[in-house]
Amino acid sequence: MGKSTGFMEYERQTQRERDPSTRTKDWKDYTLPMLDEEIQKQGARCMDCGVPTCHTGMEINGSTTGCPVNHLIPEWNDLVYRGQWKEALKVEHEKNNFPEFTGIACPAPCEGACVLGINEPPVAIRTVERSIIEKGFEEGWVVPEPPKMRTGKKVAVVGSGPAGLASAAQLNKAGHTVTVFERADRVGGLLTYGIPEMKLPYSVVERRITILEQEGIKFITNTEVGKDYPVSRLRDEFDSIILCGGATIPRNVEVEGRDMKGIHYAMDFLHANTKSLLDTEHRDGNYISAKDKDVIVIGGGDTGTDCISTSVRHNCRSLTQFDIYDKKQDDRDDLTNPWPQYPIVHRVEYGQKEAAAVMGRDPRAFAVMTKKFVGDENGRVKEVHTVNVRLKFDEEGNRYREEIPGTEKVWKADLVLLAIGFTGPDQDLIEKMEIETEAKSTIKAKYGEYKTNVEGVFAAGDMRRGQSLIVWAINEGREAARECDRYLMGATDLP
Repeated sequence: MGKSTGFMEYERQTQRERDPSTRTKDWKDYTLPMLDEEIQKQGARCMDCGVPTCHTGMEINGSTTGCPVNHLIPEWNDLVYRGQWKEALKVEHEKNNFPEFTGIACPAPCEGACVLGINEPPVAIRTVERSIIEKGFEEGWVVPEPPKMRTGKKVAVVGSGPAGLASAAQLNKAGHTVTVFERADRVGGLLTYGIPEMKLPYSVVERRITILEQEGIKFITNTEVGKDYPVSRLRDEFDSIILCGGATIPRNVEVEGRDMKGIHYAMDFLHANTKSLLDTEHRDGNYISAKDKDVIVIGGGDTGTDCISTSVRHNCRSLTQFDIYDKKQDDRDDLTNPWPQYPIVHRVEYGQKEAAAVMGRDPRAFAVMTKKFVGDENGRVKEVHTVNVRLKFDEEGNRYREEIPGTEKVWKADLVLLAIGFTGPDQDLIEKMEIETEAKSTIKAKYGEYKTNVEGVFAAGDMRRGQSLIVWAINEGREAARECDRYLMGATDLP
């Protein structure tokens, strides 16, 4: 695959980025396209490794390695290297309905499992993936492909995030009439309102939705099933239902002072910002502004980084991101984190680069735990009190965090954003439909089967598995569509 000596001749190159000090003045895509010749060289780095592991998604020690949708990565790398872009697009779409979403917002566990990555920088798989689909849209190769025949069966998909869209796309290909319900005013779920515009432009989501609509899928927005659209009506009007509502209940910081003004969940901050931006370019003021504020972001993951980049664009006064984990080392530890596990290493993401360019430093504070919030006479937060911690293990091997005496610190803050993940799905619809759940509140439905305890009702994505990756959502959406098709027709040709 690729060029037999490509990995020795060409260095890894990923998507270029606009200058951090200037891109923070707008909300445009922070990346820049690469030349075809550059992408072809990256495809050429895909070595003939004999037994590729990049395309087989699995979980090792609690993290994903390889591609959960089993992308045919060596195949389309080889086609790109040879300049056969249209063929590469066809192969890319065989396993992934939306490579533009994963090409932008997936953490690329495929690259962590790349055989070349054992002793060299891995193939820039995500960069090649995105370049293929972008060229496909530019050249007009991505066109609506409605089914030639309809089965007469009707399916409701609840939720328009990546799992819901993948389910809808696959069921529509099978000839079923699909309706997707979304409680927000725009389609896309987390893709639209959970990922900022400069990272995943809404135009990228919108152009795919347009294709899906032209293929025959109906989208109903501003409609929450169970409230605006009764469950009884849903059951009466559809032959089957797939629940893809996501894991939307945010995890809280349960410390003294949590109820003070100025403390918000990250998704409330990001959702309001994107909606106001798309509606009026922020002219309506209907968002939580970080302008001239001392901002503390609690949480070291991708959502925390998105809060960082958004706050910088609001022109905040100061910015700090708390990460409860120690700063990781720059290189993979071959003993505790061997290949092909996802590499647990120190990374500087786009938001930290922007904060460093504007504020003069990386915004992160590591191994920090929040102890309490302190407010002013009006009940608005003004300080965050913290202590440094270290990871310890008890006699049974259970880990806990020990506070380090003398590391107490007080931070100025008039805006605090909680970005520490999600506990599970909203329970209202689940209870109304009398769906059984697991102990962690996710829907009880076996992986690979996706059937709930209610006849004809399936569940996929974060609503079933808990907070996870976009690529896992697409995987489950596709597979749930396959099982739903089998239920409706007695057999299925869907992959």
